[in-house]
Amino acid sequence: MTQRRGLFAFCAAVVLAGSVVGVFAQNKDERKRDDAQKKEIQSIVKTVDDAAAGQPATNDLAIAWLHEDVLKAQGNKEYVPFTVSLDPSKLTSDKVAFYWRVVAKNPAAAAEAAPPAGKKDDKKKDDKNNKKSDYAYEDIAFVPVTPGQTPMRISRSFTVPAGAYDVYLVAKEPTPEKPPKNAPPPKLSLLKQSVTVPDFWNGDLATSSVIIAQRIDPLPTPLTPQQQADRPYALGQMEIVPTFDTKFSKKAELSTFMLIYNPKVDAGNKPDVTVEYNFYQKQTGQPEKFFNKTNPQNLNAQTLPPQFDLAAGHQLQSGQAVPLASFPEGDYRLEIKVTDKIANKTLTREVNFTVSPS
Repeated sequence: MTQRRGLFAFCAAVVLAGSVVGVFAQNKDERKRDDAQKKEIQSIVKTVDDAAAGQPATNDLAIAWLHEDVLKAQGNKEYVPFTVSLDPSKLTSDKVAFYWRVVAKNPAAAAEAAPPAGKKDDKKKDDKNNKKSDYAYEDIAFVPVTPGQTPMRISRSFTVPAGAYDVYLVAKEPTPEKPPKNAPPPKLSLLKQSVTVPDFWNGDLATSSVIIAQRIDPLPTPLTPQQQADRPYALGQMEIVPTFDTKFSKKAELSTFMLIYNPKVDAGNKPDVTVEYNFYQKQTGQPEKFFNKTNPQNLNAQTLPPQFDLAAGHQLQSGQAVPLASFPEGDYRLEIKVTDKIANKTLTREVNFTVSPS
């Protein structure tokens, strides 16, 4: 099988770290807006506190968790971009407040997070309630509603140590400055999602999530922190546009991307890794059968650029973009086999997908 193209052999170190989005007043109008947003934040935080205490949650906006990926970040932490969907037809405003709180199921394993923008950091209250230390991450954004986008998708991220977490998500219509008399309360949705974050810092051969991409765009320069917050799949000087639908037409291609972590290196600080892509066709009531494969990717001193150096923060990456025209309609499993020849270790990753006529 001939793949359309391979992806970049390596990329420079990617700074993947979370930050709380600030809301700063600059003039009278902005101060007024800032105060309104602070009230929104306080209301949302209380909603999550109530839900964590066991009160029932509402889902007026049909919020749903679509997908998360995990990549290695800095400082013994992992970077988790995630995407949710909601129904914009239920919104009456041009933006939605979106808040996410990440709580470790084992609080001792989580780092303490800064309070969200606009939330007063009351140390005495924190000491009394001992809640803040349970938050591994907390953030908020006011997201514009894109006309015609149904469902509306919101992608954001958090950065945490490896472990098991509950992610609380709130999407809420902003409260009008002067709501009409007897107006219904603003629509609100709350969702709780469990996420398990693997450890990429233990020295074992590992990979990031296998990201299925619509495309990968080069970036002339890395994004600013605010842009990165809004576009969490931008990694250094490239941006992945992911897809979460694994049903493809025969006219499409299956494009994958992943980073390979902790390979052993030779005396020249170069890895020797082989990545194999094998496709298997699923058959109803029968064992799957081998369908085809692409040429193995060899990532070593002969194929990597001379300047490649894991110690300098370069990251080993692999990917394929395979046209599906030759695939009969049906269900498939892509098995990605990563072999570290120096360490004599192998791991596999899988992608299940479907090929349809259109």
